[in-house]
Amino acid sequence: MNYFNYFTEIEETFVRRRGRNLLLSPIDWAMIEGWQERGIPLHIVLRAIEGVFDNFEKNPGPRTIKSLMFCREEVEAQFAEWLTSQVGKHADGEETPAESAFSREAIEKHIQDSIDRLRSSRYEPIKEDLERAATRLEELKANLNEDHATIDRSLMDIEGFLDHALLSNPDKPHLKALEKEVTAQLKAYKAGMEKEAYEQTFRLMLLKRLRDEADIPRLGLFYL
Repeated sequence: MNYFNYFTEIEETFVRRRGRNLLLSPIDWAMIEGWQERGIPLHIVLRAIEGVFDNFEKNPGPRTIKSLMFCREEVEAQFAEWLTSQVGKHADGEETPAESAFSREAIEKHIQDSIDRLRSSRYEPIKEDLERAATRLEELKANLNEDHATIDRSLMDIEGFLDHALLSNPDKPHLKALEKEVTAQLKAYKAGMEKEAYEQTFRLMLLKRLRDEADIPRLGLFYL
């Protein structure tokens, strides 16, 4: 299951059950990204969404379901149950990037495309970091093997390096302005979120804004 399919399957299920066209909000997208990064299997998320709507239709309340955030608690609860059921056995057939059959050519193209985007970025505040990341990607590409798990870890290490560079942006006023905007977007949801979930969602939303500005690609094999 690749990155694109994970997001689109969740979006299509939510929109179908909602019964009318409704674009997911930046908060919803950040939450999906958090689920994907934590390795919550797609079938768990979809089952939780279906369950929330089934229960709502049996006992409709005065308010409608307008956001995927409404399904968050059920996703977390079903994931916790699933983790308990998986103790001592393989993860129920779910693929991870390390287990998927990526061709060498596809991986090489993914890495080269990422190098090209990093070097074409005009985002000056972290220009040196972008070049360092591109150089590390070149080294990885030159030494590829068939160990997809190791390749994916290396890609995520480089992505983590770039995330740190973005969050340490020397343009402090601009960074503060983006943080303020994200805080405002999350304000209506903060009271209903656990501290850890709020902080993770905040970080993901902020990083998405920064990556979009700098045109920095996602590097892991999930994004191939």
